[in-house]
Amino acid sequence: MATTMEIVRGISQVMANSYDGALDDKGEPIKVGLKREEGHPILDSRVMDGFKVQFAGNQMIISYHSEVKLKDVYANGFESDLEQMIADIVKFLKKEYKKVTGDALVLKAAGDVDAMVQETSRVRAWVQAKQNFEIGGIDAEAVSGESKDSVDAKFKSFLDQGGWKKAD
Repeated sequence: MATTMEIVRGISQVMANSYDGALDDKGEPIKVGLKREEGHPILDSRVMDGFKVQFAGNQMIISYHSEVKLKDVYANGFESDLEQMIADIVKFLKKEYKKVTGDALVLKAAGDVDAMVQETSRVRAWVQAKQNFEIGGIDAEAVSGESKDSVDAKFKSFLDQGGWKKAD
C-alpha cells in the first residue's frame, strides 16, 4: 500500500504530464478529453479550457475552467456536460496514475459539482467548476495530525512581550 506522499507525488507527476501540447512516449498528443484538443491546433479556433488539482486533507479537489458561449450556458444539459467533463478528467487521472505508478488510484466523489459562470460579454462567459473527491488509501487522521510548535523560542518571548508596539 502506498503512503500519502507517494500518492500525492504520483498525482503530481500525472499533472506534470498533462499540459496543453504534451506528448506521450510514442510522440502522440496526450488526450485528456478537453475541448481544447478538438480541431486543428493552428487552423481552427481553439477553446480555452483546462483543469488543476488541489489537496485538502484526504481529499483532492478537481477544478475545471472553460470559455463558453452564453447560449450554451442557457441550453439544456449544461450542468450535465460539466459533470461529464470532470468525470473524463477523473478517468484520465486514474489511467495515467496507473501508468506512472503501477498502482490504482481510488477516487470517490465527496459532493456534487459546484459551478460558477461569469459573463465576459454579451456572447461569451467563463465557467469554473469544481468537485471534491476522497482519495482512497489516505487516512484522514494521519493527514490532519497534531501540529508542532515551530516558533523559535526567542521570537516567541518577543511576541509574549507584546511584539512591535505602535509608537505614539
